[in-house]
Amino acid sequence: MKVLIVGSGIGGLTTALSLHASGIDVQVIDRVEQLRPLGVGINLLPHATGALVELGLADALAAQAIATSELVHFDRFGNEIWREPRGLAAGHPWPQYSVHRGRLQTVLLDALRDRLGDDAVRTGHHFTAATQEDDRVRAVVHDRRRDTAVELTADVLIGADGLHSAVRAHLYPDEGAPGWNGIRMWRGVAAAPPFLTGASMVMAGSNHAAKLVAYPLSPVEPGQDTVLVNWVAEVQMPDGAQGEAEWTRTGRLDDVLPYYHDWHIGGLDAGALLAGSETILEYPMVDRDPLPRWSFGRITLLGDAAHPMYPVGSNGGSQAILDARAVAAALEGSTDPVTALAAYDRARREAANSVVLANRDIPMDHTLRIVAQRAPEGFARIQDVLTAQELRAITDGYRRVSAIR
Repeated sequence: MKVLIVGSGIGGLTTALSLHASGIDVQVIDRVEQLRPLGVGINLLPHATGALVELGLADALAAQAIATSELVHFDRFGNEIWREPRGLAAGHPWPQYSVHRGRLQTVLLDALRDRLGDDAVRTGHHFTAATQEDDRVRAVVHDRRRDTAVELTADVLIGADGLHSAVRAHLYPDEGAPGWNGIRMWRGVAAAPPFLTGASMVMAGSNHAAKLVAYPLSPVEPGQDTVLVNWVAEVQMPDGAQGEAEWTRTGRLDDVLPYYHDWHIGGLDAGALLAGSETILEYPMVDRDPLPRWSFGRITLLGDAAHPMYPVGSNGGSQAILDARAVAAALEGSTDPVTALAAYDRARREAANSVVLANRDIPMDHTLRIVAQRAPEGFARIQDVLTAQELRAITDGYRRVSAIR
């Protein structure tokens, strides 16, 4: 069996590694002409880490990532609302990892090239169309370097090409643009003094106004007084256009700093963190409505091409990795790709779609909004602001979303 994967992001590369481990021939193509370690930080939930460990990537991951020890919520004044252990500290068999997206992509790409050769990923190849026959699928690809059309044949075609998936558009040509929830995000990475445990993720504020997420991407080294910290600023915009939903779009410090210039959270100076970022990315918080079907004969979708979701609960990359493992398991040993892809669809689509819908609700943010409403100037004891049941709702919300595998 030969599988053609469109897209060399986290989902596409993990799928290629998973298929190779199952004894399946695989080819990856990507429209960009040069793969570069771009982006900012992402989080991998323990079950996603476990899937990568199964692929022999435990040591490579540990060398590039931070094992997150806890998640702590604050109000915008730095008063603690709630905290919970994460990953190994919470009793999971694998860590929850915080890692730079570019570094994770490099780990996956290096492993793929080591196992399949340098030609495992063909860059500068943009998928444009596909036709299916009884025993194969033919993909028409635009070779950008030669400016010519190329036909590639395979037994299976997998679209792992992200939010603006060309494969998804081929299957659903009338779908339209992603939907925006009114929240604009700015993201960056900067050096900052270590805070809390040195492996803590902090969230402050609430999505009804402004929210900040920050976590380290490098460990505290002896003799060093700073670590690399990833940050995400989420601001509810009262009006204005959605803007381009392209994750590499550059943003401006002046647009985001006024919301956070005086925030001091858990020993972290938010204003200094934002101002210390060499590059800032700007992005509307968008997703797409869940699809009724991913697999069409010999063609299927995974990752953001199948279920783009709001970045809540560290689920985006994690769900793509789980898709990769599931599609490889369905195809392994199969002599009927159509039946195998239908089984993959049944195994993963409902679960992933439920995460998309749960992330729209953002259950933990309802409680944080209550804190802001009841204690607009801050508080001394969270027990004076929230009931025990309201505090439990935060934990229950995270567990409900992150438990979907």
